Amino acid sequence: MRELDPATLILGRLGLGALTLAAIVPLMLGGRRTFAEIRQNAGWLLVVALVNVALPFWLLSWGETRIDSGLASILQAAVPIFNAVVAFGFFREVKVAGLRLLGVGIGFVGVALLVGAQPNGKVLGALAVVGMALCYAVGQLLAGRHLAHVPPPVVALATTAIAALVALPFGIAQAPHDVPGWKTIGSVVALAVPGTAIAFLLFYAIIAGAGAAYAALVTYLVPPIALAYGAIFLGERFGAAAFGGLALILGGVALGTGALSLGRLRRRLASEA
Repeated sequence: MRELDPATLILGRLGLGALTLAAIVPLMLGGRRTFAEIRQNAGWLLVVALVNVALPFWLLSWGETRIDSGLASILQAAVPIFNAVVAFGFFREVKVAGLRLLGVGIGFVGVALLVGAQPNGKVLGALAVVGMALCYAVGQLLAGRHLAHVPPPVVALATTAIAALVALPFGIAQAPHDVPGWKTIGSVVALAVPGTAIAFLLFYAIIAGAGAAYAALVTYLVPPIALAYGAIFLGERFGAAAFGGLALILGGVALGTGALSLGRLRRRLASEA
């Protein structure tokens, strides 16, 4: 992806993703219903498209021009931490108290450790990825509150298409003069079709069915996979600060999302006894 500027990468990813969804969603729901749902919920679809797609995609792409993919994946695992923080302040229907607040604190220590361990030239890149995690948290909560009644395929299509339109002028302005190589084009297609179109179909379905906090648990899987890929394919190496931050963030996520609780532990011990 080094042949493309972040804005052009985002345009390619979102544009192809939107075209894929535009071909799939009307077949799933019918064209008339799809357009009716978009028209009736246009306002919140626009907000979620900006907060949960356009802005975080750009922050991640820009940040990864300055930090390793593995470090970016670890910081991305903080999404449930920000989810709990934003929910505590603005989404009172999502309960955040007790051990969940402790988990938020532990997770923030992990984020601070990772950002603070970066050399001066990489701090902004790390902060950009932290900003991405905050955007995802806010966007997921907004989608859970205001778009849960909208069919998930419609949310996926509309938010992707709107974000692609937002990225269009910036992506064209930064487009390369020469046609990129086949590896770059193939990478964009891989990010766009399975990594955006299909992923968003599944992701918004989880938000609608189980809630934003549950959907955010997908970030448990991101760091180990990305760390392994970074080490195997990109030759990335990580020190004690990276793994210490990862342990704190995932521990904080376990507490902050309620996945680990004293009540659950007591019930498990009682059943084993």
